Amino acid sequence: MLNIDALAKAHAEAPVFRGVSLQVRAGEFVALLGESGVGKSTLLNCIAGLDEADTGRIELDGVEVGPLSADARARLRREKLGFVFQAFHVLPHLSVAENVELPLRLLGTAWRAGRRDGADARVQELLGAVGLGGLGGRLPAQLSGGQLQRVAIARALVHRPALILADEPTGNLDPATAARVMEALVAQAHVSGAACLLVTHSAAAAARADRVLRLTADGVVDGTGADAGLASAEPRARPCP
Repeated sequence: MLNIDALAKAHAEAPVFRGVSLQVRAGEFVALLGESGVGKSTLLNCIAGLDEADTGRIELDGVEVGPLSADARARLRREKLGFVFQAFHVLPHLSVAENVELPLRLLGTAWRAGRRDGADARVQELLGAVGLGGLGGRLPAQLSGGQLQRVAIARALVHRPALILADEPTGNLDPATAARVMEALVAQAHVSGAACLLVTHSAAAAARADRVLRLTADGVVDGTGADAGLASAEPRARPCP
């Protein structure tokens, strides 16, 4: 689903990372660890076509991202990607249901051939799945941080993306709330069969993944060794069949 080969990125001639190669299969949940400043968020932005790598190749669901125009990259994001941000990025003037519905509005599929009822059902299905059933009419200001993050997860999944990118989705949450958010993300990613790449500093969050990798200045290495900093004893989720 996602194939990255020999990717490199620098800012003002200062290298961020180089030699990054990794693959994520459909239905697979991969956690990516790394020290601050090593370029984890930059890597996600390059995958999403929000930033450009200097060299290397990114292929998403058979489409090479680099040569695409800005408009084509935007279409690829709308159709293939779900992005879960650390800072939630919900729109404060829209209700919870309207925030979750937004990717469907951007795609236009919810309003074609009179299928609005189907879109409403999909939104309610996702809100129930992440534990927010009955809260669709609330505004973001009426929710807790953990609830807002679950809104972001529902929004990222509502259009059934091929790939989910999650950038420190539990970074601003207390441990109990973070565990609930990770449970929702893992369960929904596996149910949908989407590939998921999670950037995190959290050992507990990484322990939920099918594979753990570590991003360094010189590429990606296995992240399950003794120096990986994984102290959590939580069992890993099973790979999606």
